[in-house]
Amino acid sequence: MTVTTLSVPRSSGRVVSPARAVWLVVEGYWVWYRRNWRSSVVSSFMLPVLFLVAMGMGLGSQVSPGPATLGLPYVVYLAPAVLVASAVQTAAFESTYPILSGFKWTQIYWGIVASPVTVAQLVAGQFTWIALRLLSAVAAYLVVAAAFGALSGPGVLLALPVAVLTSLAFCSWVVALAASIDSEGQAFNAVFRFVVLPMTLFGGTYYPISQLPAWLQPLAWVTPMWHGNELARTVSFGPADWPATWGHLGYLVVLSVGGVLLAGQRFRVRLMV
Repeated sequence: MTVTTLSVPRSSGRVVSPARAVWLVVEGYWVWYRRNWRSSVVSSFMLPVLFLVAMGMGLGSQVSPGPATLGLPYVVYLAPAVLVASAVQTAAFESTYPILSGFKWTQIYWGIVASPVTVAQLVAGQFTWIALRLLSAVAAYLVVAAAFGALSGPGVLLALPVAVLTSLAFCSWVVALAASIDSEGQAFNAVFRFVVLPMTLFGGTYYPISQLPAWLQPLAWVTPMWHGNELARTVSFGPADWPATWGHLGYLVVLSVGGVLLAGQRFRVRLMV
């Protein structure tokens, strides 16, 4: 595929501090978002709440507490996983069209790196903004879930950073993809249809993956969503199986770091800085 590139002056990054430069990138997104936040309410907030109500209280009313639900009402068992799934889905959107837009349609990235903001600071600001967007969306979800009695206790608050980490473990690789292509074509449709949707359905969100055929379970193990779901339920309900907990956490951290590094490299190549 052909990727359009422009040559821009190398930014020195000496005029503002690194933290200030990252904040300037975040501030730019915030100025846009506070004027257009209504466009994302349905996808990032209303849909997860509707899923929780429909699956947890509708279908869940027919599911008796048992080993599969850790002895909990289904809506309580479901709540932390829907939190993680909704964060991943929001992150997937934030990591596709908005990233490509910065290179292709609005071309704001070239303007940013022509300023004292370096490519590394731009990438850090981009991921900081995505993380803040996720925190606001999942925090609002938790408030509504609490109103429905779907939360088991204060431990579920620890599911917030788990959801953000899980989302970064996935979306950082999508950002790298978006920074590598010149046209959305079928690439983004494939991400949503063949990665996000199956990962949500078969990654332990709605039922334990032990219910899957044996040959399909290893595919669930490699998805960040399964690790995020297990970790979110552990911090929400306990008790912690520490070897498994550290394993889930380590896997998500490695995926996040690897994806961020790859995304940074693709930004540098694309911007030719």
